[in-house]
Amino acid sequence: MNKQELIDAMAKTAGLTKAAAADALEAFIEVVTKALKKGDEVRVTNFGTFAVAKRAATTGRNPRTGATIKIPASKQPKFRAGKGLKDIVNK
Repeated sequence: MNKQELIDAMAKTAGLTKAAAADALEAFIEVVTKALKKGDEVRVTNFGTFAVAKRAATTGRNPRTGATIKIPASKQPKFRAGKGLKDIVNK
């Protein structure tokens, strides 16, 4: 399902116009993005948790040359599915 298909499904399920569903989805994405940027978690009960995980700096190898390279530390957005979502998917 791509973004447009998600908007269409949201509009149909919630009885909204496609424009209103698109606005709601954009607002959700914006709120989650801002929260993650601040380092906060976003928990949606029975769905899942959006969080930021820290990755330590490591060394790696360039596969073409075999040269050692430094991979800097970074933050990675993560999603952990909640129990309710896991149960629905596994039924």
